[in-house]
Amino acid sequence: MPDVINTVLDVAPGDRLDRIRDSRPAAKENSQRTYDALFTPVDAADVTRVERLAVAAFVSRLHRQEELADHYAVALGAVDANLLALVVAQADAGSATGPYGVYAETGLAAESSDGPRFAVSEEGAVELGSRLSAALEHAHLLVFRPREASPEALQALLDAGWSTTGVVTLSQLVAFLSYQIREVHGLRVLATTEA
Repeated sequence: MPDVINTVLDVAPGDRLDRIRDSRPAAKENSQRTYDALFTPVDAADVTRVERLAVAAFVSRLHRQEELADHYAVALGAVDANLLALVVAQADAGSATGPYGVYAETGLAAESSDGPRFAVSEEGAVELGSRLSAALEHAHLLVFRPREASPEALQALLDAGWSTTGVVTLSQLVAFLSYQIREVHGLRVLATTEA
């Protein structure tokens, strides 16, 4: 498979970003291997490819990372254009700046910041189903309120029909997307700064 970061950033062989990425070959290779493992898994029984793409389209849009949002939107749209429209509508409804949440630790309590709590709309939940609705709500929690992740949040996924393996995979996916988004942003900044 072509390197996804090179693709979304339109990196040409030998250009500045190509040289920067090639200076860290293990990081480049591991980033692509993780992408491949998450989006073309050997076994997608617990989290389907469509679910993975829906979560990726949602998370990248929440982060307002245009290149990756476009990448995942195109991939999801090619499989299910109707689902893409539903996911985009939910991401737009869940748009925030964050991070938010309450610290339980006394020394950090002053850094607590309240903000919106996302729930898929009633209409959206009917169209998306309980399983994908729960996944999007959990992804939003991890993006904007990570300090409030809890056993109850994980139980909500299990109650919606996710397996334990599916919950782990979903969390890995959101974590990888957060990394990938930061990688693309960092490379975009490097592309516009002087050597």
